[in-house]
Amino acid sequence: MKRIDLTDQRFGRLTVTGFAGSGKNGNALWRCRCDCGKEVIADGYLLRKGNTKSCGCLRRERGRKVMQSDARLIANRGDVSNLQQVDGTSVVSIMKKRRTNKSGVAGVSYDKRSKRWVARLMIRGEYVLNHSFSTFNDAVAAREQAIQDHLSQVLVNRVKVGQ
Repeated sequence: MKRIDLTDQRFGRLTVTGFAGSGKNGNALWRCRCDCGKEVIADGYLLRKGNTKSCGCLRRERGRKVMQSDARLIANRGDVSNLQQVDGTSVVSIMKKRRTNKSGVAGVSYDKRSKRWVARLMIRGEYVLNHSFSTFNDAVAAREQAIQDHLSQVLVNRVKVGQ
């Protein structure tokens, strides 16, 4: 399959400077220079479709604007009670269910292929629970127990350090 040469073409804030190889998916990777000066490697397909427009600086700028203009964020700025962290782990992220959640319980989902309920809990980027169960109630109980175990361990470690 012939590669489309993107050299010297502009996509958003990125200007393609040269070919950088092929990705694991077979797509061409391109070396690009962002308007901010940073160099990045970008997937050619994502460039052409408009999904990749900068090195990440555009996203950061938009996030900054939202932080400065969203009334709810401004009203809660500096209020650390909203963060509810235990030893660097956000308790809110453990307990909050996503909008896409269909089970009604955060961290519990139904796997259609295995026809089993799956309970997951990730702490600091690592799964402390990732197990399947035959019943919904077993999965919920395992998730709740994992939360208790993790928070209890954090509190025990905190007491030991404080002694």
